[in-house]
Amino acid sequence: MMKTQFIILAIFINILSYSQEDKRLSTIDFVEVLNDNKDEVLFYYQNNWQVLREIALKKGYIHSFQILETLATPEAPYHFILITTYSNQTQYDKREVHFSAIIKAQDGLKLLNTKQPNDFRKIVIRKYVIKHWY
Repeated sequence: MMKTQFIILAIFINILSYSQEDKRLSTIDFVEVLNDNKDEVLFYYQNNWQVLREIALKKGYIHSFQILETLATPEAPYHFILITTYSNQTQYDKREVHFSAIIKAQDGLKLLNTKQPNDFRKIVIRKYVIKHWY
């Protein structure tokens, strides 16, 4: 009898754990490097995008972030994938306010040279409100 109750309890807990909804949301940018300006792109994202997200993470404005590098192909002409994940809808909804405040506190964009972002990178695809399954 005790063994049966334990098995039923274990199954119930297992079902509950799988039925928990993951509330995280992400945004993903697929970035193409233009005209072999990889140094400019790396500098820009490491000294701007990454720094802003490190601050946002410390302040509890985001759940996590990643910068991924991949080989571009004719079918998928992007070199970098930028992912920002928010813990829930509230964090996601406040993203513009939070990032605007962080940017305002910084001393503007940091660039490697005189090239502007549109000269060295192109966002090929931008996806918002990406839901996590687990």
